[in-house]
Amino acid sequence: MSLSEEETDLSESEVEDYSIQWYAKLKDGREKLQVSGEEYSCPFCPGKVHKYSLKDLYQHASGVSKGSTKRKMKDRGKHLGLVRYIDSDVDIKKPLAESIKKKADDPIASAGPSEKFVYPWMGIVANIPSEKRDGRYVGDSGSKLRDNFTLKGFNPLKVQPLWNWTGFSGYAIIEFNKDWPGFCNAMAFEKSFEAEHHGKRDYHEACDRGATLYGWIARADDYDSSTIIGEHLRKKADLKTIADVQEEEKQRTSMLVSNLANEIEVKNKHIKDIESKYNETIQSISNLMTQKDEMHRLYNEEMQKTQEAARVQLEKIFSEHETIALRLEVQKQKLIEREKELENREAYNERQKLELEKQMNAKATLEQKKADENLLKLAEEQKREKEKLHVQIIELEKKLDAKQALELEIERLRGAVQVMKHIGTGGDEEVDDKLVAIQVELREKEEELEDLEVRNQALIVKERKSNDELQEARKELVNCLMERTCQTSQTSIGVKRMGEMDDVPFKNAAKRMFRRKEIAVKAAELCSQWEDHLRDPNWHPFKIVKTDDSKGHKEVIDAEDEKLKKLKNEFGNEVYEAVTTALMELNEYNPSGRYVIPELWNCNQKRRATLKEGVAYIMEQWKCLKWKTKDH
Repeated sequence: MSLSEEETDLSESEVEDYSIQWYAKLKDGREKLQVSGEEYSCPFCPGKVHKYSLKDLYQHASGVSKGSTKRKMKDRGKHLGLVRYIDSDVDIKKPLAESIKKKADDPIASAGPSEKFVYPWMGIVANIPSEKRDGRYVGDSGSKLRDNFTLKGFNPLKVQPLWNWTGFSGYAIIEFNKDWPGFCNAMAFEKSFEAEHHGKRDYHEACDRGATLYGWIARADDYDSSTIIGEHLRKKADLKTIADVQEEEKQRTSMLVSNLANEIEVKNKHIKDIESKYNETIQSISNLMTQKDEMHRLYNEEMQKTQEAARVQLEKIFSEHETIALRLEVQKQKLIEREKELENREAYNERQKLELEKQMNAKATLEQKKADENLLKLAEEQKREKEKLHVQIIELEKKLDAKQALELEIERLRGAVQVMKHIGTGGDEEVDDKLVAIQVELREKEEELEDLEVRNQALIVKERKSNDELQEARKELVNCLMERTCQTSQTSIGVKRMGEMDDVPFKNAAKRMFRRKEIAVKAAELCSQWEDHLRDPNWHPFKIVKTDDSKGHKEVIDAEDEKLKKLKNEFGNEVYEAVTTALMELNEYNPSGRYVIPELWNCNQKRRATLKEGVAYIMEQWKCLKWKTKDH
């Protein structure tokens, strides 16, 4: 066996043909079984030389061919050929020399070279007993006939009874395997009938056939006959000589070998491609490792350069910081000197200002005396008005918000602190004490402001909590009344679904415009269509108008909107009012989401009900229910 044959295995469909090839080699004597005497070896297990009897060798080959051992498909095909050889050509009860049939007894050798048989191999059974039932002839079933011939060792694949217009014809076609063991079974089938003088010739020459079965293998004359047998054979099979079948097997074997050789070549090429890809992958990995090492080296060098540059930059920053600190110290000394100079100038300016004021006062004294006399009367008249104004001012000052006053005071103190810090104390203890006093006062004001903030926040939290509790109570009341509204239709306080469109106007309009069968469907379609329009946030048919009240402006329906105008013209005012009412409610209660919102509603006054009204209504209902319970 060559290297390519060892590397390539067979598929399940090729095992059968491969076994026939090795069966022919065993039959021709190209493979030997006998070792010595009545001991035999398996020619397909050279690595393990075992000695078997014919029966044990048959069991060994049968086990391998059925896959009971972990063998390749080729080994299974070889052992299957050995099983066929022992089944067809060897009697396991006798020694090999006595059990191998002579060439003259070989069915294949006994057949003439030009004799044509029906292929696939078929046999004919004639004179099958039948009886008449309900005007038609009936006989044994094909499965029963097949079981009978199987018990006799002919191993048929199928038995097909032949029927015509009168019923069962008394004939049946037996189909055998297409291989040589099948042909041997067909010939054995024929010879068994001939041995009992119930062959084809006996059938045609017999005057009284009785109830005896006749049988023979189908040949050319049966195939070409105009009987029901010939019609069936021509539909199912062809005529071939033994040489034709052997030539087909030879071509099939040659094709199998060619296919196997091509498959081996493809697999070898595939292996070479895999090896090439493997080598390319190894080379690529090697290149990547080299690139990785180079990148690691460059990274380390770059990090060293970066660290060195950072160290140099840090030293430069420290040097600039020291320089700036020295400059600030010099500027500080200059500012101190400038401050002293300003203080001296301010004292001088104060003295000059006092002298000037004395002179101006002296001049103004005479004029003031004259003006006082003229204003004396006016002062008396305005005295009462000033007292009233003074009282009003005091009241207004008392009503100033404490928080704003504190904030202003804190901002003033903070500004004073910032000014003192900016000017600097210059070692003046009086200025330092003043700065400390301002800071202490600032902290006190801030603490007072924090206390006010805490109280204010506590009030805000309490107010929000109360508001949340009220909202939760209103929501629970709405849920409760929604359940009750479904049970009763007349109630003073209930729940209205704001933005829900009334479908009654649409039904009325559909009654006017469509036939009776279409009213419900058309009304539902129209209502659903306008509900989709209402939920569309891109449609905003509103306009803003001025009002006479303090609000100044409000949104109203834009009657010039194209959709609304078309709706009013086609379906009337009733449908128009239903749509615009739902639209106004959505715009008021849920303009962003545009979906229906349940709202506590005063049904009698057509307005939003207060929480107090809702609670009073619930208590009234509860009392009524309690009285009814007591009465019962």
